[in-house]
Amino acid sequence: MVIVFDLDDTLYDERTYVESGFRAVAAMGAERFGWDAGKSFRFMVEVLEREGRGAVFDRWLAAFGRSGRGLVRECVRVYRHHEPDIRLYEEADALLDRLAGQPLYLVTDGHKVVQHRKVEALGLQSRLRKVYITSRYGARHAKPSIHCFELIRARERCQWDDMVYVGDNPAKDFVNLNRQGMHTVRVLTGCHRAVEALPGHDARRTIGSLRELESVLDELKRGSKP
Repeated sequence: MVIVFDLDDTLYDERTYVESGFRAVAAMGAERFGWDAGKSFRFMVEVLEREGRGAVFDRWLAAFGRSGRGLVRECVRVYRHHEPDIRLYEEADALLDRLAGQPLYLVTDGHKVVQHRKVEALGLQSRLRKVYITSRYGARHAKPSIHCFELIRARERCQWDDMVYVGDNPAKDFVNLNRQGMHTVRVLTGCHRAVEALPGHDARRTIGSLRELESVLDELKRGSKP
């Protein structure tokens, strides 16, 4: 059976990446302007929790007496290109060890540089047959597009019902794969864990953590119906 994983909030906690990026930007502020890095980091986290990601760097620069689109772009560049300090979920690390030797893949949305650096930091390339970052294939092939899954199916020469996708976001991860007959598993981790899916959008199976995945795979191999 071919097993395909999502990345963010499925194999690791995406919030740790965000905070790692904030620390890199705070370090830039300390080096360039002499600002206290710890204070900068705490300020960014407060803005994130209050307003979301969109205005974090604008708010930070303004609070410290700076502004300008060029500086904001520099913050974004540092954030995207920094070396992330992130770790796999403990259960994800152990699961990948136990599944070693099976056909394992990754399909992830997001900025191609950002996602590539995450994959490198997590050491995933050596543990998977191939990593598919959808932005490398054009914006139209981001999930819920099945393009990258079609590439995996062609590579493995398998049928849709020989494949399992494990993700966390019911807004986009499962809806089109369900229609193809692919097995889909939603893991209740990260910021989408409490989201109620629209009709037809949820996975065919739901698990509380990756510790439960192997029992699901065993059922599928025995031919159990979802």
